[in-house]
Amino acid sequence: MYTYRYPHTAVTVDAAVFARTATGTKILLIERKNEPCKGMWAFPGGFMNIDETAEQAVVRELREETGLQLAALTQVGAFTKVDRDPRERVITIAFYAILDSEETVCADDDAARARWFSIANLPPLAFDHAHILRETMKRIRFLL
Repeated sequence: MYTYRYPHTAVTVDAAVFARTATGTKILLIERKNEPCKGMWAFPGGFMNIDETAEQAVVRELREETGLQLAALTQVGAFTKVDRDPRERVITIAFYAILDSEETVCADDDAARARWFSIANLPPLAFDHAHILRETMKRIRFLL
């Protein structure tokens, strides 16, 4: 075991999953079961395990929190704002997927609820997820 002179950051992953529907574009959110931001809506996601890649972590977190099983998601980028998580220094790697319809979801793990929201009528989002959503939308708007 190593001891380092400088503190290390934690790494999380977040999944912005969109669905094309007859009534417009929707996005999958989870209601947080635990602090911080308990009761707020957020992207499915969480901390990477030490033995997995970011791509493996986002697939796992999405499945654990919503029951949605996707083989792969596309990386948007890393979000590194210093105070983005009140627990500790956390960098997140955000991913997205676009589905042709809403899939059935069921909250589990540390999600109290999982639900599809119209992209035009979103609740306030936890952490910096509103910023992540705006940046993701810039990259994929032409795909929706």
